[in-house]
Amino acid sequence: MSSTAVSTPSRFRVPGWVAPTGIALLFVVAYLIFQGTGTLPHNSEAPQFAAVTELREWIDDHRNDNPVFLYFLNYIRIFVEALFSLLQTTLYALGWPGLIGVMGALAWLAGGWRVALGAVAGFCSFGVFGLWQASVDTLALVASAVLLSLVIGIPLGVWAGLSVRVRKLFTPVLDVMQIMPHFAYLAPLALFFHIGAPAGVIATMIYSIPPAIRITALAIQRVSPTAVEASASLGATRAQTLLKVHLPLARSTMALAINQTIMMALSMVVIANLISAPGLGSDIIRGLSRAQVGIMLPAGLAIVVMAVVLDRMMVSVAKRDPRNKIGRSSLVVAAVLAGAGLIAAPLLPREWPANLTINLVSEINDVVLWAETSWFGVTSFIKDTFSNLVLNPLEHLFTSAPWWLVAAAVLVVAWRISGVRPALTALACLLAIALLGTWEHSMRTLTTVAVAVVVTLVIGLLLGVAAARWDTYSAFQRPLLDAAQTMPSFVYLLPALALFGTTRFTAIFASIIFAVPPVVRLVEDGIRTVPATVVEAATSAGSTSGQLLWKVQLPMARRAILLAANQGIVMTLAMVVVGALVGAGALGYDVVLGFSQRTDFGMGFVAGVAMVLLGVMLDRITQGADRRPSPTKGM
Repeated sequence: MSSTAVSTPSRFRVPGWVAPTGIALLFVVAYLIFQGTGTLPHNSEAPQFAAVTELREWIDDHRNDNPVFLYFLNYIRIFVEALFSLLQTTLYALGWPGLIGVMGALAWLAGGWRVALGAVAGFCSFGVFGLWQASVDTLALVASAVLLSLVIGIPLGVWAGLSVRVRKLFTPVLDVMQIMPHFAYLAPLALFFHIGAPAGVIATMIYSIPPAIRITALAIQRVSPTAVEASASLGATRAQTLLKVHLPLARSTMALAINQTIMMALSMVVIANLISAPGLGSDIIRGLSRAQVGIMLPAGLAIVVMAVVLDRMMVSVAKRDPRNKIGRSSLVVAAVLAGAGLIAAPLLPREWPANLTINLVSEINDVVLWAETSWFGVTSFIKDTFSNLVLNPLEHLFTSAPWWLVAAAVLVVAWRISGVRPALTALACLLAIALLGTWEHSMRTLTTVAVAVVVTLVIGLLLGVAAARWDTYSAFQRPLLDAAQTMPSFVYLLPALALFGTTRFTAIFASIIFAVPPVVRLVEDGIRTVPATVVEAATSAGSTSGQLLWKVQLPMARRAILLAANQGIVMTLAMVVVGALVGAGALGYDVVLGFSQRTDFGMGFVAGVAMVLLGVMLDRITQGADRRPSPTKGM
């Protein structure tokens, strides 16, 4: 008896591209049918804006008789103002010789003669550029904000590092704080703490405290469990284990937390000038308002120098082996430097001598004018071509599409990329933006952010892959990235303004060069951490260099690349908003207008809230994609 094989017909499978293509075509058809309807145009006199403005008027009228202000907020303001005044008075009392001597001594103890020489030269440059008083005010503001950030942030970070429950509680709060653009802090602080140095210190503190908490928690988590168990087995209490084990072993990473807090504070002090905080920010804001790079550049360079000096000092402290104590000779040299400065202070004028300053405003403006005139053809061609082919069509798409269609598109895309919960969060953010009355300007800001992010990711991927595959190029690129990440965000507006004038393309250009460095670092790190055994196996199987990159390294570095995309979005959003000062318009302009004109405060406040909602929406989508497993093909 013979048996015959019965063949079962294989089931027909629909290709994976059919459903996304069908959905995309459905949205295209809906856009063509409903274009120009449900667009929610901007109304600067919307009732919600007027309500917030009236709230500010009420608060100003009752600031000294309302119990919340009288017994709580006013005391916070008084305390912060007293701290800032104390530090400012102390720095002024040292005089320029005393301050330079003390900073040189601290730098010598931190990192030796090279760091000390850099600190002395850096602080001397403040006086040479005629910015001594403004630099001292900035240093006092940064010192106040960093001191408060560390006093609050380090204990909270230690608590989060020791407790998983506390860490889970803090994480969403810190996420929102870190994705909020700089400007978003200013409106509520001006509302509750008025304007001036205290509000500037508090704004800077809020912006710089998340890295203090996060990095401290990470440092405590990384302490060896074996060391902790050994301490407990010897009868040490929890407090003794914390002081004798956790904190000493986490010292170097906690020094990095202090360093990052300082860098974040320096990047915020310029923007804090919008609420009348003193310091170098006033020159930069004045230069931006007049479109004069000659006014901005010296102040921008002074902030960069201050950032580099403080960064090098803290990095040296973090890298030093705690077992190597400071030698007696170093202490003697530091004492001589500080003593010489303090002795010279009463003998010399407290203000930097006018005959030792240089004024390069006109010369810098002449160079910028020459560059604008000589390169006008090239820069205008780039700017106009990019605007006409990319920016204008995309902005028209976002602003002419019905709000419900944009919301539905974001929901579908977020669902596909990140899952249900991030998609619902993104939808909620868009609905809130629509209810706030900022839809049109939010769509314009979203256009600018989307374009800048795409260009940033393309450049970051190319440079990151190149650095990961060629060590020589990585070594060349690394110091450039270090310098780029040290500079405050406003500094990037200088070359952009000099080349392209005051347009929204200027904001995009500045945001790209601001956001590219962390993207490059994350991509390079992700590719370099692909296991060597996997690379060797792919190579031995005959994979070419291109196949190794596309089939092995990039897929396995997916999480790092998604994190790079997330950071690119967050930094680009923050910088595009700053770009409102050079012509970006939309939400950023609304915020700036709200500070400059009292009657528009409500619009500026609500625009700041809309920025936060945009940031949360974009952040949740990319973070959700990072947590979601890689899609697998059906067998």
